[in-house]
Amino acid sequence: MHELLLSLEIAGACAVLLLALLVAVVLRRRRLTSRLGTFDCSVRQARGTRRRWALGVARYETDRLDWYRTFSLSPRPSCTYARRALGVTLFREAEGTELVAVQPGAMIVECHHEGVVIELAMSHDAYTGFASWLESAPPGQNVNVH
Repeated sequence: MHELLLSLEIAGACAVLLLALLVAVVLRRRRLTSRLGTFDCSVRQARGTRRRWALGVARYETDRLDWYRTFSLSPRPSCTYARRALGVTLFREAEGTELVAVQPGAMIVECHHEGVVIELAMSHDAYTGFASWLESAPPGQNVNVH
């Protein structure tokens, strides 16, 4: 009987820990999206042979785009893209397996950043804001938006 109670206590503790982690992730996301200049944005980088979409939230800063992974507890961005080094190569509608990997109704924006090709999946409204943010860069920064 004692072993059964111990097993139940361990299972209960694991359930409470899992619930606490889930609440922390939700609160972090809510805090990130409450600021002005944030939008849902998935990222896929062309590194190696395994290219997977990662769900997240992007936020505009003055000279960079910060991207935060959805399922993380870190207060720091997972990726940072300098505005002066970010250029849009093309944009298209999501297709095939991308339709289930990114948010519904997303479009895919292919960019280059310091020699690396990255793909961003965002809504049409978010793309309008993204293109405007890139085009409004200070003079002397070579931005490339199609």
